[in-house]
Amino acid sequence: MRVATNSYSDAMLNQFSVLANRLNSLQTQSATGLSVQAPSDNPSAMQDTLNYLSDKAEQTQYSRNISTLQTRATSVGNVLSSLQTLTSRAQEIVTSATSGTAAQSNLDSYASEVQQLTQEAVQLMNTKDASTGQYLFGGTNSTVPPYVATTDTNGNITGVTYQGDASVNQTAIASGVTVTVDVPGANTSTSGARGLITDATSGADLFNHLISLANDLTAGDTSAISGTDSANLQNDSDNVLYQVSSNGAVQTHLESAATFASSQSTSLDTQISNTAGANLSDTLVQLSQAQTAYQAALESSAKIMGLSILNYLS
Repeated sequence: MRVATNSYSDAMLNQFSVLANRLNSLQTQSATGLSVQAPSDNPSAMQDTLNYLSDKAEQTQYSRNISTLQTRATSVGNVLSSLQTLTSRAQEIVTSATSGTAAQSNLDSYASEVQQLTQEAVQLMNTKDASTGQYLFGGTNSTVPPYVATTDTNGNITGVTYQGDASVNQTAIASGVTVTVDVPGANTSTSGARGLITDATSGADLFNHLISLANDLTAGDTSAISGTDSANLQNDSDNVLYQVSSNGAVQTHLESAATFASSQSTSLDTQISNTAGANLSDTLVQLSQAQTAYQAALESSAKIMGLSILNYLS
C-alpha cells in the first residue's frame, strides 16, 4: 500500500516546525538567560517576572537618585567647609581688632580683608552643582545666581540681595522615603529648612554682619566690634556649624541608603533568575540535542523524499 507523497510532506513540515520552534526557544534562552519569554510559556512565572522587573527598574532609579544626591551633598559640604573657615577668620579679626593694641591703620587693613571675605562668600554661595549646572543655594529657584552684590564707587560691597527662595527639593531614595541635601541661602521664617546665610531661627545674617563689621572697622568703633559684631558673627558661625553637622548626617544616611539599594537590587536579580532564569548548562545541552534532532530530521526527510520519487518513477 502506497502512502501519498503529500502526507509525508505534511508530516515532515509539521515536525520541522516543532523542532524549529524548540530550537529557536533554546537559542533565545541561551542568549537572554531567561526560560520564560512569553506569557504562554508560564503565565504565573511571567507575571512574577514582570513584577520583579518593575521593582528592579524602580530600584535602579532610586540608586541613580542616591548617586546624584551624594555628588550634590559633597559639593554642598565643600562650600560649608569653606564658609566655616571664612567665619572663623572673621572672628579672629574681631579678636585682633579689639585687643587694645590695634591702630586705625590695622583696623583699615582688617576692613579690607573683611570686604574680601564678603566677596568670597558671595562667590561660594553662587556655586553650581557640577553634574546638573544648577545653583546649590537658591532653594528651588536654581537657575539664577542666588546672590547679587551691590558695590560703591570704590568697589566695596554695600549690600547683598538674595534671589532664591526658602524651599528645598525632596528626592525619593526608597519606597516612601525622600531626602534633601539642599540648603536655602535664606529663610526669614522660623519654619522649614534653616537658611545658610540668613536664618530667622538662629539669628544668622552673615552678609549684613560682615558689612557691618567692615564699616565698624573703618570707623574705629571697637565697642561695636567687641559687642554687636562679635555676637552676630557667633550666631553666623554657630549656624554654619549646624549646617556642616546636618550635611554630614545626610551623607551618612545616603551611604546607608546606597548599601540598602544595592542589596535590594541584588535580591531582585536573584528573584528574577530563580523565577525566569534558564540553567545555562542544561540549556546548552538541550540546544545541542535539538540541533542534532533538527539535522537528523533534515537528513531523514531527504531520504524519504528520495524514496518517494523513486517509488513514483517505478
